[in-house]
Amino acid sequence: MKLFNASHLEVKKDFKEDFQTDPYEAGWATECIFFIAVERLAGTDPTLTAAVEISHDGVNWVGEGTVSDPINTLGLHFIRVKHFGNWLRLNCQVSGREPLFRLNIQIALKG
Repeated sequence: MKLFNASHLEVKKDFKEDFQTDPYEAGWATECIFFIAVERLAGTDPTLTAAVEISHDGVNWVGEGTVSDPINTLGLHFIRVKHFGNWLRLNCQVSGREPLFRLNIQIALKG
């Protein structure tokens, strides 16, 4: 029987500049999907790009190589990742003129 866990990393938070999600310990899992729900957009040409980062200790981080397509619409977006270490997070870049994103970010793990 497979194990499954879903947890919220960010809940109804407004972001105007670059940020990293809270890290999540996921060493037991074999696959992950980050769900990024965009509830509100403001500014001129607001764009968010999310890059998966991995860590062996939850302190020191390195890019895993998976990067989202540019996110610039309301709705649900996702990023799939496999072959990661013990910890996962997203490193998000926000661009545009006076951008604002209201986001819910969830991690879904299966092992």
